[in-house]
Amino acid sequence: MGAVLDESTAKDIYERMILIRVGEDRVLRGLGSGEMTFGFYPIRGQEAIAATVGAVLAETDQLTTTYRCFHDVIGKGVPMRAVMAEMMGKVTGTSKGKGGPMHLADPQRGLMLTTGIVGGGAPIAVGLGLASVLDGSGRVVVATFGDGATSIGATHEAMNLAALWKLPVVFVCQNNGFGEHTPLNEYTRTAQLSARAAGYDMPGVTVDGHSVPDLYAALSEAVDRARNGQGPSFVEARTERILGHHFGADQPYRSEQELAAASAAEPVAPYREWLLDKGLVDTAWLSDADQKAAAVVEDAVAFAKDSPPPAPSEALTDVFATVGA
Repeated sequence: MGAVLDESTAKDIYERMILIRVGEDRVLRGLGSGEMTFGFYPIRGQEAIAATVGAVLAETDQLTTTYRCFHDVIGKGVPMRAVMAEMMGKVTGTSKGKGGPMHLADPQRGLMLTTGIVGGGAPIAVGLGLASVLDGSGRVVVATFGDGATSIGATHEAMNLAALWKLPVVFVCQNNGFGEHTPLNEYTRTAQLSARAAGYDMPGVTVDGHSVPDLYAALSEAVDRARNGQGPSFVEARTERILGHHFGADQPYRSEQELAAASAAEPVAPYREWLLDKGLVDTAWLSDADQKAAAVVEDAVAFAKDSPPPAPSEALTDVFATVGA
């Protein structure tokens, strides 16, 4: 049985969730108006997963994620200013504006990798987990990926090695039901993806990715196991991909009823009601948290717009390591 949410953590998760939601809303408006121009993979519906992952990890713990990463990056604690600036190609971004929205990285805050290769982050997380064991730091590494990555060989190789060496890695599958445009039941016979963990003698659990209490219990237990030297775990968080595969993409492969059901399942409003029902917050606190998130996001957009792009000389830096450095 995983940990139960206390008031402080419950509030922290909401603050992360609403910052993600308001931030994505602002990005979508910016892209729709032409104010912003970059590729973007919407995360609507998956906010609770990333916010809870961020809450159960220590600042020194590490994360690898995918190109559908906005929520994961904010959830891990990367400042909104640096995120917006990176997506807008500005020198003040996490990667000096040279990575863009698909390649954010902030090692100081544990965001080690954002990969555009499906399943590419899992083996890197295993390497980071091995480093944690070798240096005795006690760091836990989370590799988060979509359901499509569970059909990639690199993910299975990573899970096998992590189990064999009992590495402090938690594999978090954000199962939004689609691998790009293909529904889950058209590319795998495995109805419950967490069942695959049994092949590596690894604990596997499936949870409601819209339920913060369920997520917190499962993720905190997996992180505690990893930190205590008990090896890796696999957490499948079932969620909905409300918007298309990328910004502007239609979803002709889904019926109006399916899209309506997905939209109705979004996690922010139910979590607000849960917090109120439990007496952990009141409406004034929620309103204040919402306003603070909006202010942070608008400040970040203004900061990014005022920041310069990287100089042409930057194309030749950060390419090769300096010998002896």
